[in-house]
Amino acid sequence: MSQPGTREVEHSITVQAPAKTLYQLLAEVENWPLMFPPSVHVECLERGEREERIQIWAVANGAPKTWKSRRVLTPEDLRIEFRQEVSTPPVAAMGGTWIIEAVSENESRVRLLHDYRAIDDDPDSLAWIDRAVDRNSGAELAALKANAELAHGSAELLLTFEDSVQIGGRSRDVYDFINEAQLWEARLPHVAQVRLEEETPGLQLLEMDTRTKDGSVHTTKSVRVCFPHDRIVYKQTQVPALMTLHTGKWTLVDNDEGVHATSQHTVIINEANIEEILGADADVEQARNFVRNALGNNSLATLRHAKEFAERRK
Repeated sequence: MSQPGTREVEHSITVQAPAKTLYQLLAEVENWPLMFPPSVHVECLERGEREERIQIWAVANGAPKTWKSRRVLTPEDLRIEFRQEVSTPPVAAMGGTWIIEAVSENESRVRLLHDYRAIDDDPDSLAWIDRAVDRNSGAELAALKANAELAHGSAELLLTFEDSVQIGGRSRDVYDFINEAQLWEARLPHVAQVRLEEETPGLQLLEMDTRTKDGSVHTTKSVRVCFPHDRIVYKQTQVPALMTLHTGKWTLVDNDEGVHATSQHTVIINEANIEEILGADADVEQARNFVRNALGNNSLATLRHAKEFAERRK
């Protein structure tokens, strides 16, 4: 029996995909940021045959949160149970279950169950959690459906690439340059304005106005998860019109010459906006090249300025 004050809710969706395929998508947590809008970053901390311990960084009601959960995977029943170890306020406890039910060979029903309590059973906090669970559950189920049903048709829209620079300095200094994004307006010529919030150390909300080559400015919003002093991962929560998804990672690896700094991007092209942004004759390949060049040029500019910064500090 659940504790007094515990809320139990269920969300569900029907998906045109085999049940085992859906189970696999849910079991592979490292891919969640590409699939689920609220998920920013997920890491597996411990993994056994049927149980695992994971850490999730995600957005709830517009605010970045992080927590650790334990999961029990039962592939023969197409069932995954999860329970937060220590919940983030205002949540006192949170858990639930993914259940995949085969309707036919290529149709499935996915049920997402949650049970949760608010700290001190505060009604305002419970209402906040209700909204977050409802919003995130709806977004996750819709994204699972879209990803599963379009998996074979949208491969050309997915783009992953990286750029690297060798730096003759210390990784700590390079990390500081990338971490201190609130100073980018003064340090990077392509950045017009920056707003950075960091209520929880290492968990940042970054809003940035970036100049393009034609002089126009576009605004992006990102959640960044910072791991001193070797990597920063992020996910844009507000993307430019030519993308539906953008995640990235800055990685710093020490070597004999200093530090090898890499910027990695994963993008899904917004096919519906190609004509409006690039012209009537543009196709997906041109959109891929445009995005590759725009993001790559900005990343390389950032890394080269980080190189100058770190090498001056040697």
